[in-house]
Amino acid sequence: MPTRDEQLSAEQSRHVATTIREEIARRRISRQHLAEQARLSLSTLEKVLGGRRAFTLATMVRLEQALGVSLRKGEDVPAAAPSTNGDIAVDGLGAYSRRSVSWLEGDYLTMRPSFGDKDAIYAYRTEILWDAAAPCLAFRESERQDAAYTQFGEVAVPNQSGHIYLVTNRHGQHRLITVSRPTISGEMYGIITTLLAGRGSQLTPIAAPIALLPIKAIAGPTFGRISVADANYAAYRQHLRRTTEEPFAMFLPG
Repeated sequence: MPTRDEQLSAEQSRHVATTIREEIARRRISRQHLAEQARLSLSTLEKVLGGRRAFTLATMVRLEQALGVSLRKGEDVPAAAPSTNGDIAVDGLGAYSRRSVSWLEGDYLTMRPSFGDKDAIYAYRTEILWDAAAPCLAFRESERQDAAYTQFGEVAVPNQSGHIYLVTNRHGQHRLITVSRPTISGEMYGIITTLLAGRGSQLTPIAAPIALLPIKAIAGPTFGRISVADANYAAYRQHLRRTTEEPFAMFLPG
């Protein structure tokens, strides 16, 4: 009977690492999230996935339980223990239960100033939904004119700040949307912090006001770059102005 401290062979470790990387990509979760679910340090997970340390049986069992899949090639293994946190997000996202955030789920019309035209507004759809595999609230965008930049990620809802965070983390590159809790009619206002694509490979940090409105409350929403001629332009502009005029967010002069 192998001990929990026994190390896997180099070939076994490579197989396990490959399977884990595939699961991370398939579920669209971060390594930090998996490490927290498996009760491992991120450093340990990075080392075994990078081949700098062999897997031990104990480490593999923890990862099997966190992922709910077998990582052992050609072997029968006991069914993974059910997740101890059920429908509870990890502490790094606010440790919220699905029931406590169900009111956030739905489709939102999302708008921000256009980065390419100072007089235009850019609008697209954002869906917030529960990801049972994670488990946590997740978001995904659609109806973007620049489809190549469509984002998806996790939603943090901490009790302390009273704000909601839509977090994209792709290989360490972050985009963050910080918005208020919904108003009585469901709107959320705040700031988007991202990178502006310039000439060639040039990227410049940029921040702008952003508003998320329940899409069912909008009659005939329009998407893409919204110009002054669009029927929704005035209403969209008013929502963006509300972000800074009330203010839900502040932009300080340099």
